[in-house]
Amino acid sequence: MRAVLESAEWVAKRSEQVGIDREALGQFAAHLATRELQKGEWNYRYHFYDGGERTVFYILILDSLNFCFWSLPGKRRWEIDYEGEALSGYFALAAALKRAFEEGVPLADAEYLAGLSLDELREILDGRGELQLLDRRCRSLNELGEVLLSRYEGQAGRLVEAAEGSAVELARLLAREFTSFRDEAEYCGERVYFYKRAQILAADLWGTFQGKKWGSFADISRLTAFADYKLPQVLRHLGILRYAPRLANKIDNCEVLQAGGPEEVELRANTLWAVELLRRELNRMGKDLMAVELDWLLWELGQRAEFKGQPHHRTVTIFY
Repeated sequence: MRAVLESAEWVAKRSEQVGIDREALGQFAAHLATRELQKGEWNYRYHFYDGGERTVFYILILDSLNFCFWSLPGKRRWEIDYEGEALSGYFALAAALKRAFEEGVPLADAEYLAGLSLDELREILDGRGELQLLDRRCRSLNELGEVLLSRYEGQAGRLVEAAEGSAVELARLLAREFTSFRDEAEYCGERVYFYKRAQILAADLWGTFQGKKWGSFADISRLTAFADYKLPQVLRHLGILRYAPRLANKIDNCEVLQAGGPEEVELRANTLWAVELLRRELNRMGKDLMAVELDWLLWELGQRAEFKGQPHHRTVTIFY
């Protein structure tokens, strides 16, 4: 998305707390260029899929709730039991919603979503520990149901079809229609655009439908990376992102950064721009990867123990 990349580059050029190490970026690109890279495959074990419009509802709901999985100090991280396995974070959310769909909870009903109560959502996401911002999650689903009813005849498929096969237009549409997807900030008096969950929703439809039906987007390559808290952690471990001592100390001591504050905006913008620079460098070396694919590759690295040696930054936000 041009607006996202342009604002990311604009912030990166003016950042005071975060910088991009071009030498480290080049070294990592050279490393990737010598490898046979596995392209990310959709995980059907934890995600619901029936090939129809209920799956579109599922993805809309999943990415309406896809944020803030870390736990506050002194609180136990939220986790669920799923088919004999303890899951936490994103995969716990995916599996909890999959179970609800399979057990007949009417989540693929816009009227039900519009009237969903906090207690009902708490029961759907039942587990151990505490999931932050549960009230905001419930409001996001209420808003989803209300907009579908008022503008799309209650049908998730109509919402996606309104983008006319464009992943970029779908992300823009989501940001226009839903306050919960309007992932924007201000930096030095200028508007900055991220649209993390709006873009990842388009990518998730593409992944789950394998580029067909509701996941058929001619411009999937125009999506950017998704500015969350795992990618900067990975890029810092690789030496690609460099933090000023003051910011590094805050992150290493698990201090909460202000949502929309200069430090958080710099972290997210430099993450996006670093992935774009990495994509361009790989392309120059003959490795043609989309930002979506690079994002998945980096996110998968972030699940490994060696990439968790330093904490990720913490921000209480509905946007990631």
